[in-house]
Amino acid sequence: MISPFDDTYFMRKALQEAEVAYEKGEIPVGAVIVVKDRIIARTHNLTELLNDVTAHAEMQAITSAANFLGGKYLTNCTLYVTLEPCQMCAGALYWSQISKLVYAASDEQRGYNTLGTKLHPKTKVVSGVLADEASTLLKRFLIEKRNLN
Repeated sequence: MISPFDDTYFMRKALQEAEVAYEKGEIPVGAVIVVKDRIIARTHNLTELLNDVTAHAEMQAITSAANFLGGKYLTNCTLYVTLEPCQMCAGALYWSQISKLVYAASDEQRGYNTLGTKLHPKTKVVSGVLADEASTLLKRFLIEKRNLN
């Protein structure tokens, strides 16, 4: 049976999380982790709220999913995130052995691809899903922040 859920469906859920981050004054990045078409982790950037540079959406999602599953490995899981992971998050994804990474917008300055960080060899990557929507939200946030300063 073909699932009615696809990468676009779950990326929309990640974008909803990015909107929550935006409303809180956080850089608007959202993430969800899915296993068997079920969202097991849903979060967004919390670096400002927690005063923690490691509180990226992906890191929060990895921790939440691992707690849900009762183990540190995220095999058979997919991470949907609205911005290409940085090298810190890519390293954590490597160690979690996540099966699939789907991201929306590329990060030409700090993304793991630009910085040459490797994911686990078995991790499948899909990029560009709803990239325009994610980029628009990020740009709006950054323009507003610049205008406040």
